[in-house]
Amino acid sequence: MADIEKLDDYSIKKKMLQHTSQLNKIGIVGCGSMGQDIALLVSSNGTDVVFIETSNTRIKEVFDELNSKLDRMINRWGLTVSEKRAVMSRIKGFTDYNVLKKCIIVIECISSHGYEKSVINIKKEIFQKIENVVPKKTVIATNSSSIVISEIASSLDYPERAIGIHFLSPANTVKIIEVERSLKTSEEAFEIVKKFARTIDKKVITVNESPGNISTRLIIPLINESCELLMEGVASKEDIDETMKLGFGLQLGPFEMADKIGLDKLNTWMENLYEEFGDKKYKPSPLIKKLVRAGHLGRITCEGFYKYNGGKQENCD
Repeated sequence: MADIEKLDDYSIKKKMLQHTSQLNKIGIVGCGSMGQDIALLVSSNGTDVVFIETSNTRIKEVFDELNSKLDRMINRWGLTVSEKRAVMSRIKGFTDYNVLKKCIIVIECISSHGYEKSVINIKKEIFQKIENVVPKKTVIATNSSSIVISEIASSLDYPERAIGIHFLSPANTVKIIEVERSLKTSEEAFEIVKKFARTIDKKVITVNESPGNISTRLIIPLINESCELLMEGVASKEDIDETMKLGFGLQLGPFEMADKIGLDKLNTWMENLYEEFGDKKYKPSPLIKKLVRAGHLGRITCEGFYKYNGGKQENCD
């Protein structure tokens, strides 16, 4: 099921908030799907965004993808060309980390697809690169939910500036962000993030560091148990999804949600939590592992539990 977006979800027609000089620029490292959603959200609320990508070719791809997302809003909800131009004008892409030096917050948002366990070392390297160019007051954050912030922050000279800012997907419509504090996270860093959350109209859910925070630890057992029901032949995936949507008010059913997250990414989350806690409720379902091995990763490959044709969901049977 395609996500329904409204113009107000990106706050484009809301009165621009008056920002302090501290919050006039936000940095993002890694501008995949979630990084793009964060960039649009922040820019739509009147704040400049600079993002870092691996090459100029990739930067062009990001801008093409951002333009496509806004064009869909124009076609569906009446976003004007001038409003789109204003949003895009506040987003800049670079390969040089030095452009981050004027940012008060930098969010590491690299994709987990395909990295598996090496993602921790990659994130540590990124944190070090950020710290090498930003002043001491800059908060360095990760959007990761399955890796504790202390593990990544251990690579920093000033680990008290590190914090987790987990945006749930879709970032423009979900009204909360999970903010993960480590034992070393300073009160100053936390206050800066709370101020940032107010500028993008999000409620802060404070989490003491734990792999998976709240959202991921709750959603993984749901998806795993849904796979068990499917493998046992208790019900079809469509009926399981409908039960959770119509019966419990979820926007997406567990299988739709798994496809949206990305089955390889979901599998990595599960492996991380299973390794941390040793609880079988986090162990990846054989059904998920089977689909990942086949390269059926969900929406990103147009096939997972369901098939997708032009964004429209189809039955995969």
